[in-house]
Amino acid sequence: MKRLFVPRIIAALMIVLTALPAWADARHTVLMDVLKINELSAILHEEGLEFGATLNREWLEEKGGPAWSGQVVRIYDTLRISEGIRAGLEPAFEGDELEQAISFFASDLGSKIVSLENSARAAMGDPLIEEEARARFAQVQEGDDPKLAQIERMIEAGDLLNRNVTSTLNANYQFLRALVDGDVYVMSDEEILSDVQAEREAITADTLNWLGGFMTLAYSPLSVDELTTYADFASSPAGKALNSGFFAGFDPLYEDISYALGRAMAFNMAAEEL
Repeated sequence: MKRLFVPRIIAALMIVLTALPAWADARHTVLMDVLKINELSAILHEEGLEFGATLNREWLEEKGGPAWSGQVVRIYDTLRISEGIRAGLEPAFEGDELEQAISFFASDLGSKIVSLENSARAAMGDPLIEEEARARFAQVQEGDDPKLAQIERMIEAGDLLNRNVTSTLNANYQFLRALVDGDVYVMSDEEILSDVQAEREAITADTLNWLGGFMTLAYSPLSVDELTTYADFASSPAGKALNSGFFAGFDPLYEDISYALGRAMAFNMAAEEL
């Protein structure tokens, strides 16, 4: 069986929305703006299109054509992505913690960091840049770069490695489940879980390298003091609430996306057999 993967969920930093006061809703809109979520959604959309092209090559032997491309575009709709993120952020925190997050990312340093993260995320869509970023992280681990300690603080504070691995495994489970529901495979739920869990070790190692490469690339223009300030925020209650909100939005979003991709894949594979 082909190895599965999904784009990583990064928060260095679909659930049901509850009713919120208009003021709170407005402040969450401000948070979305200072975090440049629309820009991030566009980047994730492009990642999705590339992933769809990979699936077309590896699963459909380049026979998906315009129909497959159109399905992928709809599945990775930018509005769907941004609303999925918001659905996680809104219930995650409000009050002082929300204001602290807005204040941090509205500052010159916070705005700079968001731009650096988005630029690095987009850049790593190029396999060569991703490879270079991973190699740079490996070099940093062997040296005494003071930024590494701050990167490790952020990974630990947000439980980024475990959360990203869990999210990937859950998304892969949904993709396989969709293929089973679409009659591509005959597998029990226990067999699906076993196949997915068999990849945990490899996914964990790959995710750590990707995370380290991404963060090393994104934060390379920052001074040690600037990165330490960011790590301090990420380790604070407001930073942890923001991180939890991101995952609360991304996890169900990518599970839904993965299931939709699997069903679309099953439909296309069945069409090829006719």
